[in-house]
Amino acid sequence: MDVLQTIAQGIWVFLPALLPNSAAVLFGGGTPIDFGRSWRGKRVLGGGKTWNGLLGGVASGVLLGFIQLLVASPFDAENHFGFGPIPQAVGVIFVLALGSLLGDITGAFIKRRLGMARGEKAIGLDQYDFVAGALLLALLIFPAWFLKTYVQGEAIFALIALLILVPLIHRAVNVIGYRRGLKKEPW
Repeated sequence: MDVLQTIAQGIWVFLPALLPNSAAVLFGGGTPIDFGRSWRGKRVLGGGKTWNGLLGGVASGVLLGFIQLLVASPFDAENHFGFGPIPQAVGVIFVLALGSLLGDITGAFIKRRLGMARGEKAIGLDQYDFVAGALLLALLIFPAWFLKTYVQGEAIFALIALLILVPLIHRAVNVIGYRRGLKKEPW
């Protein structure tokens, strides 16, 4: 496989982790994940992290992943363009979608501990918390898949491409959300 194809496949399989963060905004509202509780005088997560957002975001990522499997199946029935065989593919998709939002929630927890207000800009953390969450959970649950997809041989270029492209995609999506009135800040 050439480098460009490896990079394209690495981005393709990461799409179920990219969507949940944005979709959570659309499904958000309702009961906060931290139930309004504080820890050491500060909200645990804040009102922006809700059960509706978590469930809707994960469901959106999983739905996108299933659509990707349907698209890939006629062309690559064994590997599904990098997801692997169906049982593994379903697990990988769920883990990427869930890990994405767990990373985002972890980022909110860190921001609250640092005394940062909801929506306050945290360069690096805002762009990579969900990426780190998705990749870490995938590494923990599907280590062979993760290493093959993002570490071994030319696959490292897929990881590098993700780390370069994600902040650009993240910024573009946030600006769109801000202009449409879905977000209070464009970052």
